[in-house]
Amino acid sequence: MSYTRTWTVRFSDTDPFGIAHYPRMIDAIHETSDMFMEDIGWSFWELTEEHEIGLPLVSMDFDFERQVRGGDQVQIELTTDIGTSSVQFVYTGTHNGSVVFTGTEHRVCVPVGGDHSVPVPDELRAALKSAAE
Repeated sequence: MSYTRTWTVRFSDTDPFGIAHYPRMIDAIHETSDMFMEDIGWSFWELTEEHEIGLPLVSMDFDFERQVRGGDQVQIELTTDIGTSSVQFVYTGTHNGSVVFTGTEHRVCVPVGGDHSVPVPDELRAALKSAAE
């Protein structure tokens, strides 16, 4: 199983030619991971406030394959690949059955105020895995 949400491309998401502006696409991708983490009971803000860890973004790579226009309904699918102290979010965006973008975000688990990685907590690992089954 994976997490999927629909992003409706708004007029404010587009450039003067009506094509989705890539920073707004990245915003939609980040919003998807926010919604996913909240849905599995581990919102990003609770990670720091209640669990004293974070999952900062250390790298990302996206390929934009087709144009997305205002009014388009883009299905953004997120799957996870969990390492010892990291989580990779893998994204696929589709519109009308065609892939419009693919990409990954690599996040590392760190303690609040720390500068080194720590293992992904077992409870978070279980939540991430259950969402992917």
